[in-house]
Amino acid sequence: MKILALGIATKPGWRTATSSGVWDLKPNRGESSGMRVVRFKSKVRELIELEGITQVSYERPAGLHKSSIMVASEMIGVLMDLCIELGVEYASYSASEIKKFATGAGNANKEKMIRAAIELGFNVIDDNHADAIHLYNLTVKDLGK
Repeated sequence: MKILALGIATKPGWRTATSSGVWDLKPNRGESSGMRVVRFKSKVRELIELEGITQVSYERPAGLHKSSIMVASEMIGVLMDLCIELGVEYASYSASEIKKFATGAGNANKEKMIRAAIELGFNVIDDNHADAIHLYNLTVKDLGK
């Protein structure tokens, strides 16, 4: 099984077996907010096709900020549609599941998540990248690979 792990955000972290990083999907000046979703779909499709991804795991949105929940919901809808179109399985995990797996504490802060990813040997870009690293490892564990 070839896995793509995604943190859903305007700057989503991602990881596959061979690479990882963060995308900046923020719309440029003069662009509609929908460009975020267009860029996201394009980048996910590219990784799925390039690496032969068969499983996508993503972090479920949570929190109190209405606008970030709306953005995440749009992106998840596009992600699910793309996975169905390409015949790719998908699953979601809560932030607390990922944090507990990575640090032992379901309420770990960003710094602890970054530190835990660094301890695994990664050059971590930011907390979104760290989340994707841990989500990938959690998915591998859950799938028994």
